[in-house]
Amino acid sequence: MLHTTGTNPEIPILFEDNHLLIVCKPVNLLSQADHTGDTDLLTLCKLYLKKKHQKPGKVYLGLVHRLDRPVGGVMALAKTSKAASRLSEQIRERTFYKRYLLVAEGKTPINGVFVHYLLKDQNTNHVTSVSPRERKAKKAELGYQRIDYNEELNLSLVKVNLITGRPHQIRVQFATEGYPLLGDRKYGTDKSAPESPALYASEICFRHPVLGEMKTYSTLPPDIKPWKYFNMYK
Repeated sequence: MLHTTGTNPEIPILFEDNHLLIVCKPVNLLSQADHTGDTDLLTLCKLYLKKKHQKPGKVYLGLVHRLDRPVGGVMALAKTSKAASRLSEQIRERTFYKRYLLVAEGKTPINGVFVHYLLKDQNTNHVTSVSPRERKAKKAELGYQRIDYNEELNLSLVKVNLITGRPHQIRVQFATEGYPLLGDRKYGTDKSAPESPALYASEICFRHPVLGEMKTYSTLPPDIKPWKYFNMYK
């Protein structure tokens, strides 16, 4: 039984020490506060630490990476500024590894690498794959492996190793290649569907910011549709 933050919603805690708080972000929870004023993971985790340690003042907690609101999964938070700085450095140097699970429409190749150049429209929060000659475009790269295929539904379960970290990168790259994520209203085929792309942050791997040891933390998506269409729970 996983320990949780005891907040609403409750956030499962995968690991905690004096330097790190590793949690599993629920689907449809903001990573941090935005203009909506809706509840967010960072605030809830600060409340958890404040109550646990009975701190009278503000609690420091560094958000070193984010997940889009509709995406759930494992996230690392830093309990000290030193830990935050060292984790951020690993992210910049691409030695902080992020792996995802997704459900894509169609039968993807068994494995491969996608490389695109992406351009984000700041006004619409929409990302497009463009020519590498586009001045403001940023290179996006990922590797993937199809680990299961549901022939009846024509859906692929895919593991992704994210090499770069661009906004909406996985969703845009798979849609560009003709395999949009199931339930992705923004970049997929069904524009009437609720915004719930089948994407889950399943694993992170990095060097502990103080101890120096390589650490891996992983979690599976909840055993519900569309994840239950595959054999990962058996």
